[in-house]
Amino acid sequence: VAQWLTNPTRDHEVLVWLGLNVFLFVHYYLLYDTSKEYIYTRKLLGSALALARAPAACLNFNCMLILLPVCRNLLSFLRGSSACCSTRIRRQLDRNLTFHKMVAWMIALHTTIHTIAHLFNVEWCVNARVNNSDPYSIALSDIGDKPNETYLNFVRQRIKNPEGGLYVAVTRLAGITGVVITLCLILIITSSTKTIRRSYFEVFWYTHHLFVIFFIGLAIHGAERIVRRQTPKSLLVHDPKACAQNISQWGKIKDCPIPEFAGNPPMTWKWIVGPMFLYLCERLVRFWRSQQKVVITKVVTHPFKTIELQMKKKGFRMEVGQYIFVKCPAVSKLEWHPFTLTSAPEEDFFSIHIRIVGDWTEGLFKACGCDKQEFQDAWKLPKIAVDGPFGTASEDVFSYEVVMLVGSVWYKYCNNATNLRLKKIYFYWLCRDTHAFEWFADLLQLLETQMQERNNAGFLSYNIYLTGWDESQANHFAVHHDEEKDVITGLKQKTLYGRPNWDNEFKTIASQHPTTRIGVFLCGPEALAETLNKQCISNSDSSPRGVHFIFNKENF
Repeated sequence: VAQWLTNPTRDHEVLVWLGLNVFLFVHYYLLYDTSKEYIYTRKLLGSALALARAPAACLNFNCMLILLPVCRNLLSFLRGSSACCSTRIRRQLDRNLTFHKMVAWMIALHTTIHTIAHLFNVEWCVNARVNNSDPYSIALSDIGDKPNETYLNFVRQRIKNPEGGLYVAVTRLAGITGVVITLCLILIITSSTKTIRRSYFEVFWYTHHLFVIFFIGLAIHGAERIVRRQTPKSLLVHDPKACAQNISQWGKIKDCPIPEFAGNPPMTWKWIVGPMFLYLCERLVRFWRSQQKVVITKVVTHPFKTIELQMKKKGFRMEVGQYIFVKCPAVSKLEWHPFTLTSAPEEDFFSIHIRIVGDWTEGLFKACGCDKQEFQDAWKLPKIAVDGPFGTASEDVFSYEVVMLVGSVWYKYCNNATNLRLKKIYFYWLCRDTHAFEWFADLLQLLETQMQERNNAGFLSYNIYLTGWDESQANHFAVHHDEEKDVITGLKQKTLYGRPNWDNEFKTIASQHPTTRIGVFLCGPEALAETLNKQCISNSDSSPRGVHFIFNKENF
């Protein structure tokens, strides 16, 4: 949220979302804190009533939103519909996972407030039932004990705390579902930390699917209607403002009959039924697509434990910069993992490159026979399920005349140069060690040759940075600086050491393209994304006719 607030002029959507949260909280807080129908409820529960109900309204709103950013087929459809989805809106759609995380933290915040407030509510209601409270609360809690009376205090058993509070938690529907959905939320959020996702992805994947239980519990959480208010009919004959101070005379005088109370009807299901239906459709589409046959035509083993899978699938159509989700039942029957497509749309196959960094990728490496020396027959290769392709920010690379690519490169220019708006690419690749260069250097060498053959070697300017270096290594390679080709990559462009001075890079590019909208595309870590985003803001002109850097990041 803080990152978005540093750039409010470009992210009105997030400010609108934050504003709606503030509006809902304030609106419902004032409703429960000032409304006439809740006067007696406030006398029993105090300020904890409004502090429980206001975040509940925000929870409904955010739980309505939380599933939408992960409906990737819906987002991909919207992203591909140029008629209803401008470039600006597409950039917001590309931040779907970031927004998903923001909504999740907002849910966690309001859940905390809601839960703490209700813990006080339960304690005070139990104390009032066992005559361990002020006389007024005790008198209000006794209403409902006689025939034909409706109760205000939802706690009806006379069991002292802490046993009374525990009894409410394990016997009332609101208590049981509250405990279940809170535990689910805690597990989902804690397993979503960067450490767990990277080191124990399976734990993250399986735990995240507790959201099914979370939403079921959420939908029925309010069915018991434990938050109660004076009914509209009762307000006509019993004015709480006139009768509140004469509780001992209720039922004895005409103007103050015994008030009637009723629970609030459940509202959460109305907020979440639409997104739940859309998500169900999303899962059905994913299931249907995953059942379509995929043929692995080639498996290429690259250096540094990187494999390339070349595949074919009937009706598969891709665009530059898209990604797919892949499942290998031989490794795991449930897990899906995202990979950027590394082939060109013009080729008769689609491919992905997979670096072996975890249990699932290690299992795929062995299932494809990459750990064996002998040639593997095609029929021995594992079955693969593919869902996608899905759109990302990288699709917009051809919407700009000049682009800065940090982490990837595209070569559609070679086949369709005359019809492209794209005229210049600045490509930056940052790696800690030399191993990651090995398999990619061949592609860059091919691109160098193609650019020279087309007499347009200036179309692609690439900068390779080796960040995991020390002074002695740099000095050793400096000896070979005057050689025609780089000693590491074999390319004409020399490898650079350390990290780029992004401020200098942006200023240099801005000076060379003073009146251009320049797309900055990143496939990389969040820390680098934050740096580049700030550079885009600080190096863009305030004038509409000046240079403008537009930041785009892949998220999946």
